[in-house]
Amino acid sequence: MILSLNPDNPQPRLISRAVEALRKGEIIAYPTDTFYGIGCDIMNKKAIEAIYRLKQRNPGKPFSFICSDLKNISDYAKVTNYAYKTMKRLLPGPYTFILEGSRRVPKIMLTRRKTAGIRVPDNRICFELVRGLGNPIISTSAATHEGAIFHDPSLLHDYFKKQIGIVIDGGPVSGQPSSVISLMNDTPEVIRKGIGPVEIFE
Repeated sequence: MILSLNPDNPQPRLISRAVEALRKGEIIAYPTDTFYGIGCDIMNKKAIEAIYRLKQRNPGKPFSFICSDLKNISDYAKVTNYAYKTMKRLLPGPYTFILEGSRRVPKIMLTRRKTAGIRVPDNRICFELVRGLGNPIISTSAATHEGAIFHDPSLLHDYFKKQIGIVIDGGPVSGQPSSVISLMNDTPEVIRKGIGPVEIFE
C-alpha cells in the first residue's frame, strides 16, 4: 500500500495508519532528509529480524534508528554535555551520531561495543511517525540487494511488494547519505562524509 503524505503538514489520519502498521510489527518505507528509509519499531525483534532478511544484512551490523528530538535521544543513549551541545547545533539534520546505547535499546540494535547509530532527520513525516509510535524506528536505506537506492516510492513498492506493509510517498528526497560522526568518549570522529557538513569535526 502506498500512502501519499504532505511532507510539510502530514495528514494525521495517514500518520495514524502508518503508526498502527508499526505497532502490528509491519515494516514500512518512509522519506527522510537523505534517502527513503525502511523501518520498524525498534522494540519489535521479529520485525527487526525481517528487515535483516530483507536487506540480506549481517546481524553483526546493527541498523541505525530515528529519534524524534534530543530529549528522545537521551532516553536511548548516554549523552554527555559535549554530545548534547554538538547535536543541538546540528539536529534535526542529515547526520548519524554514534553513541553508547542505554539499557532501553534492545541488544539486537547494539554493536559489540554497545554503541548505536542515532538520527533525527529534518523531515516532518519522520518526526510524526516516531512521536505517534512512542518508540524510535529503524532507519536503513531502501535499496536493492545489489545496492541501487530507490528514490521513487512507486518503484520501491513494486520491488519489495508484500515484504513492506506501507510505503509512504513523501515527495522527493536529497538522495545523499547522512554524515556519520562518532561522539564516543567526547572525541569526535568522522566515520563517513555525507550531505551534512563535517568541517567542525576536522
